Amino acid sequence: MADQAEKLRNIIKAQSQPRRQAARVITVTSGKGGVGKSNTAINLAIQFRKMDQKVIILDADFGLANIEIMFGTVPKYNLYDLIYQGKNIRDIITWGPMDVGFISGGSGIVGMANLSQDYLNYIIQNLVELDSMADVIIVDTGAGISNAVLEFLVASNEILLVTTPEPTSITDSYSLLKALNRHSRFKPEYTSINVLANKVKNEEEGSMLYHKLNTVVSRYLKLPIEYLGYIPQDEQLSRAVMQQTPISIQNTSARSALAYGGIARKLMNVEEESPKVKHGMMAFFSHIMTGRR
Repeated sequence: MADQAEKLRNIIKAQSQPRRQAARVITVTSGKGGVGKSNTAINLAIQFRKMDQKVIILDADFGLANIEIMFGTVPKYNLYDLIYQGKNIRDIITWGPMDVGFISGGSGIVGMANLSQDYLNYIIQNLVELDSMADVIIVDTGAGISNAVLEFLVASNEILLVTTPEPTSITDSYSLLKALNRHSRFKPEYTSINVLANKVKNEEEGSMLYHKLNTVVSRYLKLPIEYLGYIPQDEQLSRAVMQQTPISIQNTSARSALAYGGIARKLMNVEEESPKVKHGMMAFFSHIMTGRR
């Protein structure tokens, strides 16, 4: 066991070398399932690629495999293999449409909280390699208010909250923000929270949805959230999902595809006008592991 620990230390030491600027990390989340969160992550990734951004998606919904299902691609390895089977970060990246990389969390990953510090360091150092491989890393969390989801959100300085006009979706979005706001390690001054209204009829309904949510969030949580825009309800999008092809590839003129393109451009413009300090994957996962000690 001591020899194994020493081996891991040597691997970490060998990987500790200067790297280029950290990647931009955007964490996509939702208060409940079925609102189009993973679809949003995939289509934004495609739209970023069209703007010559290198993109990798981390599927952090460890209980499901939404990203690989929607990509129609079965990964050879996943995060489980990095943690327990000695694979490195490049081994577990699967390249999907338009060379969007994605890392599957795998199904039923358990026991990370019980890993030794040497293993945790090894995992973090491997994930840090993503900074040299991507301009944008999109983290697709699980839905709801589990501890795992909150840990990812607390570690993020850029959150994209996907919600729909369904009353339960709005209520659950508020509950998620409430739980996040109460988290002992959440720092709102270092975090931007953008709201994306999905599956709405038009711009007016999207704006109304945001104002409903923002009214209660401002009154009871005093938490600033911004309206990023909306994605219209689109039958062509539903058809693309069934065919396991991102709408941003299958039908670039579809209303939803055009809307995703606008959202991606808006995110890029915000970055250019008010560039944030990019902490990359080192800070992201180090923050997560801090809560496990």
